[in-house]
Amino acid sequence: MAQLKVTLVKSTIGSKADQIATVKALGLKRIRDVKVMNDTPQIRGMINKVSHLVTVEEN
Repeated sequence: MAQLKVTLVKSTIGSKADQIATVKALGLKRIRDVKVMNDTPQIRGMINKVSHLVTVEEN
């Protein structure tokens, strides 16, 4: 299964509560925090919701 490398590049300060919760659900806590996760439709949907706060690389 493909892997995605997700990096938080922008602060969640000033973001909506649901976007902050999505970033936390992705396991990202601070700027430049990186998580590698499986490429699933659920993860893609979460990334799309906070696409302005994160960058994504395919492994």
